[in-house]
Amino acid sequence: MQLHEVVEKYSAVAREFGEPVELGRFGLSHQETEKLFSALDEDYHISRFFHFTNGAGEAFSINQFPYTHVAIDAAILEIL
Repeated sequence: MQLHEVVEKYSAVAREFGEPVELGRFGLSHQETEKLFSALDEDYHISRFFHFTNGAGEAFSINQFPYTHVAIDAAILEIL
């Protein structure tokens, strides 16, 4: 999944940018979700727009840290 697809899926689920969304709502397998978001988190130019949190719901290991949600800043639209 490309970055623009991640942002499109996030926009379809979130009411607005900055709202935490469960990582499981992106429609990927558990392993694909961990791999995709770990890769995005490793890229400095992209990761600054992603904010991972841990709350209620299915946990995913993003670069060896457990997270359940992600919020994406609207400023990410500037780099798409």
